[in-house]
Parts: sequence; structure tokens; C-alpha cells
Amino acid sequence: MSKVQPKPNGAANGGVKRINLALQGGGSHGAFTWGVLDRLLEDPHIEIEAITGASAGAVNAVVLADGMATGDKEHARRTLSKFWHAISDAGKYGPLRRTPFEALRGGWSLDSSPAYLWIDMLSRVASPYDLNPFNANPLRDLLKKHVDFDRVRASMLKLFVSATNVETGRTKVFQSKELEVDHVLASACLPFMFQSVIIDGTPYWDGGYMGNPPLWPLFEHSSSDDVMLVQINPIRRMGVPRTARDILNRVNEITFNASLLRELRTIDFVTNLMEEGRLEGTGYRRVLVHMVEDELSLSALGASSKMNTEHEFLDMLFAKGRAAAERWISTNADDLGKKSTLDIRNLFQGDDDALDGARIKRQAVYRHSGARMQPKTQGETQ
Repeated sequence: MSKVQPKPNGAANGGVKRINLALQGGGSHGAFTWGVLDRLLEDPHIEIEAITGASAGAVNAVVLADGMATGDKEHARRTLSKFWHAISDAGKYGPLRRTPFEALRGGWSLDSSPAYLWIDMLSRVASPYDLNPFNANPLRDLLKKHVDFDRVRASMLKLFVSATNVETGRTKVFQSKELEVDHVLASACLPFMFQSVIIDGTPYWDGGYMGNPPLWPLFEHSSSDDVMLVQINPIRRMGVPRTARDILNRVNEITFNASLLRELRTIDFVTNLMEEGRLEGTGYRRVLVHMVEDELSLSALGASSKMNTEHEFLDMLFAKGRAAAERWISTNADDLGKKSTLDIRNLFQGDDDALDGARIKRQAVYRHSGARMQPKTQGETQ
């Protein structure tokens, strides 16, 4: 949706449709995205051109790029499976486990886990600089063992990994050619658990705070018009949370969706201007937005389950992701390259500041007078 020179969308070539992926973060809920990727890789008519990801989305992106280095989708599927099972194995004997009662009732929450409660309490009175002075991070070991970053940097996939600059509060987007282990760790750095990741003298925290994930790099650097968002964090949750835990869960969801919703509003705004013919000759491209989600299933999981790495839990999320991708493909695959299948306006239906027609018309003159809809910088943005 940025103001760039028009490009061929590359959506169809001999029946093959090229797409971009936007992968949200969400801890172990990233196994849902693993399932989505597995199903997409299985489809011979879909090719992935570029991926933007934050936190767990960034992890999935680099693992996929490593697996795709040979150009073999089946190898990429095996690489993703191997990595996620390694995550489960690494946590097999750790303290973060469900209580027997929670397991008996079929829940996946860690809310009653003594270890989780202890960590949660300590994080409120002590920082990771106090509790983890040597900055141990099991994700670092997993990435070093299972991901070849030389292959990632050489991959044909265009990758964009977001992190949050601690000092400026802005999003920093790292691109394929510069990616190392630390860039992914920065993207997945929860500041209550880990020390900030220092890259070239700058401290970074989890990318999900300011870009979960950022969409604009896909508009600037890819030829495909189709952006498929894999949604992990529920956008809507009806009813007022009343317990302390439910309130924290909802705050977590709202926080990690805020930046994405802002970008979706912008896409909707510019799309309407284009449809009204107000941006003719300006070089703006259309963007076709799609979403793979299972909000019903994922909204039943609390924030604490994002730290649950039990094999059965990850496999359940994987199956949910595959099923969601299957539903999307069977219903919407023919629309790739033709139209958006996500009704962005419906996401904001009922909001006082929703992008209704009157509001668009009020602002159209200002926007058409030269204002930019996306930042032109390629690294750090507000």
C-alpha cells in the first residue's frame, strides 16, 4: 500500500499463485502457525515470496527459510516439524508444566502451575538482570542447533523480522541478508523474562509490541499483491473480564494486536481512496488481504498457555492450524490475485472511530494533497 513504482503482482504463473505471509508472535501458540505453514507448503499451487514476522512468527520464518534453502517444500515441512518437536523436548523436564488437575480436566493453562506462579510473582519485583544475570535463553540454543543462518541469508525468501527499539519505542525491521541468531532473539525478547538483546549497541525487546507483525515491508519489497495474515492473538473477545488473570489475558491480546490493527486501518483507508479514483497516477498499489485464523479455539487459551511446550499441546495447535489453512484454501484460494478475502471494515464494525464513508470523505482531501500512508524508511519506523 506504499507509494512505489507499480510492479507485476506475480500472483499467477502457470497456475501457481505467489503470496506474502505475515506471521504473528505468541509464544508456543506459534505452533498454530506451524500447522498453517505445513498446509500451505503442501499445496503445489501456492508459492511464498516474502514473510514478515515478530517473535514466534520470526522463529517460524527463519526455520522455514532454512528448510526451503534447497527449494524442496517437503524438506521445509520436515524442518519445521523437527524444530517444534525440539522445542517440546527442551521443555519436557522443565518446571513449567500443567498441574495434574488441569491435565485431568483437559485444560492447557499454566495459571495454577507453581513454577508459573513463582516466575510471575518474581517478575513483578525483580528484573531479568537480577534473576538471570548470565542471560540464559533456551531459544538461543535451539536456534543455534537447528537453524543454519548462512542458508537463511542466502534464501530466495524475503524475510523481515521486527524488534522494538527500547530507547526510541520504534519498530526496527531486520531483513534477510543481515539475519543472525540475535536478531530473532531480539524479536522474541519478553522484557520481564530476558535481558534486552543488544545489536550494534542498541537494545531491543519483543517485536510484537510495535509490529505484530509489521506489514509495510511487504508493500515495499515484494511483487505479490496478496498478504496472508496468520492470526494468533484473538482480536475480539465478548464480555468484560473480571478476574485478575482474565484482565491480564485481555490486556496481552489488545497490546499485541494494536500495531497490526493500525496498519489494517491504513490499508482500508487507502483502498477506499483508490476505489474512489482519488489516487490515480500516484503509484499506489492495491493490497489484497487474507486471514487464516481460528479465533474460537485460540480465544479459549489463556496467556499463560503461551509458555506451555508440552508435546500434546503443540500437536493440538498444529492440527488446528492445518485445519484453519485447509478451510481457507478450500473456500478462498481462487480469490488469490483477484480480491481481498478479509473484510477489514468488519473488524472495526461498531467502533466509534471506525473508517466509515463519511470519515473517509472528510479526510480524503488532506490525504490526496500529498500525505504519505507508509513510512519511506526501510529500517526503523514510528
